[in-house]
Amino acid sequence: MSMILSLYLTLMPVILAGIANMIFCKSSLLDSVNQPIDAGRLLGDGRRLFGANKTWKGFWGMAVWGLLAQLVWSYFLARQPDLEKLHLIYAHYPNKLATNFPLGILLGSAYVVFELPNSYLKRRLDISPGKTAKDAWKYPFILLDHFFCENTFQLLGILLVLHLYISLNWAQVIGLLLVGTLTHLGVNRLLYLAKLRQNRL
Repeated sequence: MSMILSLYLTLMPVILAGIANMIFCKSSLLDSVNQPIDAGRLLGDGRRLFGANKTWKGFWGMAVWGLLAQLVWSYFLARQPDLEKLHLIYAHYPNKLATNFPLGILLGSAYVVFELPNSYLKRRLDISPGKTAKDAWKYPFILLDHFFCENTFQLLGILLVLHLYISLNWAQVIGLLLVGTLTHLGVNRLLYLAKLRQNRL
């Protein structure tokens, strides 16, 4: 149980940043940077590289929200020493600005960058941005999308960032993948109910 709590304490800033960035991207704030990362580029198959939903607004937004969430979360944990010592990073590094500033930016940026392969694959399968596959592809791609593409790549990005700071054992790696995936599905469901996401899954 303590390991699960430790994983959630470490992942919470990314979870909060992801929700905040979804709201931010749906708003009209800073729409001047709401430009697609692929600049509309088409590949040889006549389809977009990543699609319209992968924007610079989303990228920079996630980096900023990742930083803010990390700073707020670190402030909270600094006043909860029993919880702070369970945080994977704070067990090895001081809960200071010098630790949290780059950590927040790196986690937020990795979350977006490592999501791009999923968007690339969807475009190759001619799945519209923000949608899931239809017909025979629907359920296989839901599984692929959440467990082996979007979520897994995002979590691999987070694991890579954490690995820059500490050495993770296999139990922690597997735990982060499982906890991250289940949380991803749960948060997506809540965002769908709040009408911030178009699909349930």
